Amino acid sequence: METSAARTAQAVIVAIDGPSGTGKSSTSKAVAAQLGLSYLDTGAQYRAITWWMVNNGIDIGDPTAIAAVAAKPEIVSGTDPSAPTITVDGTDVSGPIRTQEVTSKVSAVSAVPEVRARITELQRSVAAAAERGIVVEGRDIGTTVLPDADLKVFLTASPEARAARRSGELKGADLHTTREALLKRDAADSTRKTSPLAKADDAVEVDTSDLTLQQVIECVVTLVEEKRAAK
Repeated sequence: METSAARTAQAVIVAIDGPSGTGKSSTSKAVAAQLGLSYLDTGAQYRAITWWMVNNGIDIGDPTAIAAVAAKPEIVSGTDPSAPTITVDGTDVSGPIRTQEVTSKVSAVSAVPEVRARITELQRSVAAAAERGIVVEGRDIGTTVLPDADLKVFLTASPEARAARRSGELKGADLHTTREALLKRDAADSTRKTSPLAKADDAVEVDTSDLTLQQVIECVVTLVEEKRAAK
């Protein structure tokens, strides 16, 4: 692994955290593409390990069973923001990891400390290998995974705005059900013992409720450019 000294002078590590439906993925990908940075969707990695557990018949209700096999699947993330990829043991899982089955189980799998340790290590190695810098999005990037990130952004939005966006993505999903599912997932992610969803003390909070995606992207790009200029 290269040392940080090998990075280009303009390389910045950007951590973007926040709950589902705040525009995190769309913002992170667009910012990375615009600024020529790598991109990592950490949520996809947790979905990938969850998909593997489901596929291999692991009892999701048994943390010990999950912990015992957390090291088994080989997860590889492609970091091109225009075409991010994810494979498990060489199989492209970018489609299967977005199913409702995986979505409903990802919080339980993600809460297991051995899973978090495994995936956190993976995330740090991807970030360390990004020569031009990287945008890493997730729920505990600024607090746990990359506490020394150059810039930390925490995206928020009202439950109503998030549910409207998410049900738009899920094509015709019931708004009330979507809102309830989002709030349930927030509660699970915010109260878990191991690296919960939380805003880092030095993060810039951006409420996206009343902003267009383009406005959020412009706001974050400006923040990154300010950091670059200050380096």
